[in-house]
Amino acid sequence: MIGLLQRVSAAQVMVDGEIIAAIGPGLMVLVGVERGDGKTQADRLLERLLGYRVFGDTDGKMNLCVRDVDGGLLLVPQFTLTADTRKGMRPSFTPAADPEHGRALFDYLVNQAQRVYQKVSSGRFGAEMQVGLTNDGPVTFCLRVASEGEG
Repeated sequence: MIGLLQRVSAAQVMVDGEIIAAIGPGLMVLVGVERGDGKTQADRLLERLLGYRVFGDTDGKMNLCVRDVDGGLLLVPQFTLTADTRKGMRPSFTPAADPEHGRALFDYLVNQAQRVYQKVSSGRFGAEMQVGLTNDGPVTFCLRVASEGEG
């Protein structure tokens, strides 16, 4: 499971011209579900997202997590993160989970996040979304939680 997190001063998701999710300062995370991913990977990714220290402390060092700063968490499904781009001029989506499994696991991640943290919003799985954000820093990290059997 992949989470491309970006520290933002604001972010929003639009579908059909309507804002369906928005946060102020916090983390906007593009989420990719791979074949073999399950609840174990989703739980570990959520643990890392909520605890990853990317916000500055009083000395300006990245020592604070989204919980410490009471920031928003915007989760956006994005299957293209799982693409194999090692060869050729066109991505292969073989590593991606099938849509039904991807939706179920993304929904699980969102539900778990909302259960343990209040400031959670999400994009809509399978929708044509327009995502707007102001990357703060810019700060961007790619977190990957390997499926069972991967190194």
